[in-house]
This record gives sequence, structure tokens and C-alpha cells, in this order.
Amino acid sequence: MIEKVLIANRGEIALRIHRACKEMGLSTVAVHSEADRDAMAVRLADESVCIGPAPSANSYLKKSQIIAAAEITGADAIHPGYGFLSENAQFAEMVEAHDLIFIGPTAHHIRTMGDKITAKQTMIDAGVPVVPGSEGGVSSISEGKKVAKKIGYPVLVKAASGGGGRGMRVAETEKDLETAIKSAKTEAKAAFGDDAVYLEKYLGKPRHIEIQLIADTHGNVCHLWERDCSLQRRHQKVFEEAPSPALNQAQREEIGTIVAKAVKKMGYRGAGTMEFLYEDGNFYFIEMNTRIQVEHPVTEMITGIDLIREQIRVADGKKLSFTQDDVLLVGHAIECRINAEHHETFVPSPGKITDFHAPGGPDVRLDSAVYAGYKIPPHYDSMIAKLIVHGRTRNECIMRLRRALDEMVVGGVDTTLPLHRKLVEAQDVVDGNYDIHWLERFLGLK
Repeated sequence: MIEKVLIANRGEIALRIHRACKEMGLSTVAVHSEADRDAMAVRLADESVCIGPAPSANSYLKKSQIIAAAEITGADAIHPGYGFLSENAQFAEMVEAHDLIFIGPTAHHIRTMGDKITAKQTMIDAGVPVVPGSEGGVSSISEGKKVAKKIGYPVLVKAASGGGGRGMRVAETEKDLETAIKSAKTEAKAAFGDDAVYLEKYLGKPRHIEIQLIADTHGNVCHLWERDCSLQRRHQKVFEEAPSPALNQAQREEIGTIVAKAVKKMGYRGAGTMEFLYEDGNFYFIEMNTRIQVEHPVTEMITGIDLIREQIRVADGKKLSFTQDDVLLVGHAIECRINAEHHETFVPSPGKITDFHAPGGPDVRLDSAVYAGYKIPPHYDSMIAKLIVHGRTRNECIMRLRRALDEMVVGGVDTTLPLHRKLVEAQDVVDGNYDIHWLERFLGLK
């Protein structure tokens, strides 16, 4: 039985996990780097352990040091959050080898879904629609040309072990393909230690639709509807909403049922997200994330279900606290990722926050671990807050978001708040008429 959880992460997600644990009556242990001694999660946790210097390679990615911290403090379980070691199969194996509970999927499923080629074949076997492309990795330029000719240009070259937009290149014609493959392989090797790449049909104006799911160890699987994450810059999500303005109820029920059946067939455990490209009424699987997502709060806002709590319950061997019939879709929710970056150049802006005011009012939620006087370290991701609002309708939600963005104050550093204020005034966003390339066109990057 889980009584004490070690949180193997930092920032807002570490605080989010801490809060869920305290509401469940569980003790918490916060691990931190030397740069995060004053972090909010460290201040609030029941215990804290410094696991190394500022660079994540010497702290948050140090498997042995995290496990040692769990053993020293007597923790029963480790929650990895997102990023860092959350999708590291070896870490999940090490956690369980030390008789600790990993609050996440099995190492087998992390490994299977972490390899994009294997994941795609697994989805094909489970009856999930996929993007047309190569059956496996492309080992040579000539093989790539054959595949591209078969599926038609333009094509997308993708790293088999990729993520976050790295190891991805678009080839508009056969003339571009050789350069695209070489470039993608080089970047993939540097980023992931694996230069395997594969090809997919490049869709012109798709939306990015993802399905939140969760499964327990008793054979129960539920989907929690979809999120639309199409507003992206360089494959990084900026603005997410649920439900998608592009789908009707029949479509979301259909894809949700397909995903739930596939997950049940896999024997999956825990929370996960299946990501799709959606164009002209068709869904195409692109990847599965075997962890909690940054944007999970929009799903929580429309369903009333605490996903972190359910993750912990499932890891503790309990059944889901709800059935599919209990998962109602109520109203609309939108999340803005607030980064410590210049809103036009996107240059990171670490430094001391001199002023901070969180917006409030009905159905306004701010997931953030920063405060006035906090020093944003330069060593990690620049996201410092997630502003999430809910409304009975999408229009009410957008109006509430405009008001909340106007109320929010972060002084002393540059942030992307001005960008979000522009987004909620843009007519295409108000109308829900956008695709995965819209934001880059809006920013003048295309």
C-alpha cells in the first residue's frame, strides 16, 4: 500500500503531484537539484533530498540517485511526472527491481511505445488508423525514395526514437529527400543516440487531436475524450483546448472507443495519451505518450476527474474510481502555456521574478510553482505556468481566458503572456479555425 510518494521531477508538475498526494493523505518526498533548493514543491513536501548539481544530466536524470533518495526516506513509490525519466523503460525497471512502485505504465509498454516504428505496428495490429508510410525503418536513401514514391510527396522523415519535434524533416520532392533523411538521422543520433528514421505521408492542414486514456490492472479502461493541441510552434504545443472545435460528438465517441479497445488489447496500465493527426474527417495515429501530459488539466476541467489521483490509485492496485459512463463532457476548457521567453524572439528569459499576481475568479486555474522573489534557473524548460480556464460554452471560455490573461502579472522576466493575449483575439482562434501550421504562419515563420 502506498503511503509515501517520491516526486522525481520539478516545477509545476512536482507541485501538482504533491497536492494530489496530500489530498489523498499521502506523505511526499521532493528531490531537487542545487538550483531548485527554493522551489515551491521542495518547500511544501514533507521531506526533500538534494540529488545533484543544476544540470539535469547530473540530477533529475540520475536514476541511481533518485532511487537512493527513495530508499533513504522510506518512500513506497516514485511518480516521474512528465519529461526527464517519465518514459525511460530502464528507470521503470530499476524502480520495481528495488521493490518500489513505479507510478506509470510497465517498462514493456514504455519501451514498445517509445519506438515509433514498433508503436505504429502495434496500433495497426490493434485496429487503430495510422498515417500511410514505411512499414519499418528506412535504411537507405534508395529505399526511402521507393517508399516516398509509393505514398506520394510531400513526406515527413521522422526519428524512430524521436519526440518534441526533433529528428523530423519534410521533403516536398524527391530532390529534397536525401538531405531530409541525412539531416533527420544526424539530429536523431545526437538527441536520442539512435539514428533510425521512417517515412510518413505529410498531411497539408491537419489538426493535432489526442485522446486521454487511463487503465487499471483489473481490465478496466476509460477514455476521457479528446484535446486539440494544434496551436504549435516548432512542434511544441502552446495552446490546448478540450473538446476540439473540429469534432462532433459522434466522431469523438468513435475514436475514443477505438483507443479504449486498443489499450485494453495491449493490457496497458496507468495514464496515457494517443496522439493523432486529423484531416478531412480521418484520424491518423502518430504516437502514444506513456505518461501524464503537460495539458492534462484541460481534461480534468471538462470531466471533473483528478488524473494524478487516478494514476496513484492504479499503481496501488486499485480499480478506477469511475466507469466510462461516468466520464461526462461538461463545458469547455483551454490551457495556455506561459513560458519565461520573449514573446516574439522566444529567447529564454531566466532571472528573478519581481512581481507575481495569479488571476482568479470562477473556473480559473493556475498550475505554477513560481512566486515573487523566485529565481528562474537557466538550466531547464522555460515553462513557468499553465493558465487553464473553463466555461459552459467555448465562447464563455474564451471570454474568461481573455479576462484571466489580462489579470495575470509576471514581472522581472520576459514571458509569452503577450502572445497568448494576441491569440485569444485572433479571429481564426475565436472561430476554432486553425491547424498545426497556423501558429507559425501567424508568427511569420512560414
